[in-house]
Amino acid sequence: MLLVLPLFVSLGLWQFNKARAKAALQAELDQRSQGGVIQLAPPFADAELVRFRHVMVRGCFEPERQILLDNRIHHEQAGYHVLTPLRIEGSEARVLVNRGWIAAGADHAQPPAVATPPGNVELEGIAVVPSRRYFSLAPEATGWHGVWQNLNLKAYAEAAGFAPLPVVIQLDAASPAGFARDWPRPDERMEKHLSYALQWAGFAIALVGFWLVASLRRRAP
Repeated sequence: MLLVLPLFVSLGLWQFNKARAKAALQAELDQRSQGGVIQLAPPFADAELVRFRHVMVRGCFEPERQILLDNRIHHEQAGYHVLTPLRIEGSEARVLVNRGWIAAGADHAQPPAVATPPGNVELEGIAVVPSRRYFSLAPEATGWHGVWQNLNLKAYAEAAGFAPLPVVIQLDAASPAGFARDWPRPDERMEKHLSYALQWAGFAIALVGFWLVASLRRRAP
């Protein structure tokens, strides 16, 4: 009976550590995003220096290398996140701008058209470092394609023919050229992880209790 006890304990600790990591990430975002607006411009040394910072950038969009991230849910509706490269003013550097969520059309094989403003724009948003851990339903297609399951900056650079900066700007609500922008908080679902941790802890305690009761009954005359 007690053979599964380490499993219950491990699962509980795993869920607890996930909740703690989300809380730490949210605290970092809250602290760094309140540090004032900084201008994002080359030379660009380290993505961690601007992670979760409120940034401003000027430049022009290059919609020919725009991608849609598939299977993004907004208010229980499926759609896409629109990521458009912005060539930074006075340089050849590009940064991907997540302009927000758009709904998928009736025919999922035909992605919706996306309007992009021409000319120079000035944008603000939060700089985020794309996660390297994600779930894929199938291998990502090779070569250039407009719809992606997840953002892999290395694969994007190979397909697009240029390497964007190692951060993505999540466009804020006041900036132009955006769509639905209810950006998820890092601590979303933290309560669920804590609930799961308590659940596994409860299973472990119950298992020990059953074992103790069974042991006492076996020893009883």
